[in-house]
Amino acid sequence: MVRITMTAFRSLLSVFLLFLCISNHRVASVTVVKHLPGFNGPLSFYLETGYVLVDEVNGGEIFYYFVESEGNPAEDPILLWLTGGERCSAFSGLAYEIGPIRFVKTLYNGSIPQLEYHPYGYTKHANIIFLDAPIGAGFSYSLNPKGYEVGDITTSMQIHKFLIKWFGDHPQYLSNSLYIGGDSYAGKTAPFITQLISEGNEAGQRPLLNLKGYLVGNPSTGESFYDVNYQVPYAHGVGIISDQIYEVVYLISVTKFMCYNQRNQLINSSLPSFFPLSLHQVIQRSCRGEDYTNPNNVVCAEALDVFSKLTNEEGGAHILEPICILVSPRKSRIENRRFLRDDYLWFSKPEEPPFYCRSYGYYLSYFWANDNSTREALGIKKGTVNEWLRCRALPYEVDIKSSIKYHLNLTSRGYRALVYSGDHDSLAPFLGTQAWVRSLNFTVVDGWRAWHVDGQTGGFTETYSNNLTFATIKGGGHTAPEYQPKECMAMFGRWISNQPL
Repeated sequence: MVRITMTAFRSLLSVFLLFLCISNHRVASVTVVKHLPGFNGPLSFYLETGYVLVDEVNGGEIFYYFVESEGNPAEDPILLWLTGGERCSAFSGLAYEIGPIRFVKTLYNGSIPQLEYHPYGYTKHANIIFLDAPIGAGFSYSLNPKGYEVGDITTSMQIHKFLIKWFGDHPQYLSNSLYIGGDSYAGKTAPFITQLISEGNEAGQRPLLNLKGYLVGNPSTGESFYDVNYQVPYAHGVGIISDQIYEVVYLISVTKFMCYNQRNQLINSSLPSFFPLSLHQVIQRSCRGEDYTNPNNVVCAEALDVFSKLTNEEGGAHILEPICILVSPRKSRIENRRFLRDDYLWFSKPEEPPFYCRSYGYYLSYFWANDNSTREALGIKKGTVNEWLRCRALPYEVDIKSSIKYHLNLTSRGYRALVYSGDHDSLAPFLGTQAWVRSLNFTVVDGWRAWHVDGQTGGFTETYSNNLTFATIKGGGHTAPEYQPKECMAMFGRWISNQPL
């Protein structure tokens, strides 16, 4: 007979009570969703929602949607997906971009909007965590208002903490390859988060995450030289501005490039092909600024004003789509593009757009997410978020000034990277993305070529050393999967499986 001392018994009791508390906590914070309001029948995929505490001081919790792979969940990669915008819900990625559901576009009649299965979701190839980050986005919340005072760095650290805790609660996925992904503004923070994970692994942080790489779509870098300046040659190339206007803004562009070269100690031979070296001396005398958001004389200001007026005549997120209703007054294109917010971000209860607008689908999400049956199905904590908004206007510190150094560091250390651009996006045109990719000075291992889906061109791609792939999506807009879902799913599926595009 085995005798247990009182001390040992108390220790065992403490462990049991701790386990009980943890189990109760998990039951309270995790919901397995088998039915969604507006979706016909039970879900054909595994959906889990829940909260993870990432700010103990202020009681800040991040809400997530987790969708298991429709292939082989035990072996397929885990993709953490971040939606663009500084305070935008992950639901946009889930329902409009890469998730397995989408809205049925019908006129809103007061009943719950309808959902249907999306056949081109990335969940065909990966398990995906859609994250309402930063705190204040979607259903994420803070008990103390101070918890909403976050920025790029704070949020990235909280996301890293989220992953450590989430994998601690889901150890069955620890052996799966992990990738970090995001588009638009999140394309700037995704590489920084990837670096935080890498550094945590090297420091011996547990659990050890099986990090393999990252992907970014139509990404911001934080550098106006790439994010803003390349809008000019793009606008000229697609016929939005004339030769005459381009020539004026073109000179400004050359000036800014030379200023950028001087301040970053680059060599003049790195000038893009559309910049004439013969203007070198003139340019050096006029270096007084860095980007189009800060015109330094009357001629520049007038030229940029004309440029903004003309580019405001197209959709921005997709140059071929109609210009649709905005909730807030439309800013000038230069100012609006600086933070890469698309034209359809709702920062308050949306006004109904015309039915032909793509934004009508976003309009439906407001009523779906704020329906009591939806909140009950998703396991939303009562009293935390009174009104769900696709994007929320709260103070946010833009404190990552450039992501390019993280791209360079990560790819140089062996992490895989996919950088892609919808070629009809004028907010973050592929020319700027291609330029910063080439600025890394990696060797081209597979030159510029077309890639195909079902016998048709899906876009164009170039592969570099250090496992870096750049691709365009033909016909894609600012969030490419939203506009060309079949092509993007094929691109992602090939890349994530280590196959050439």
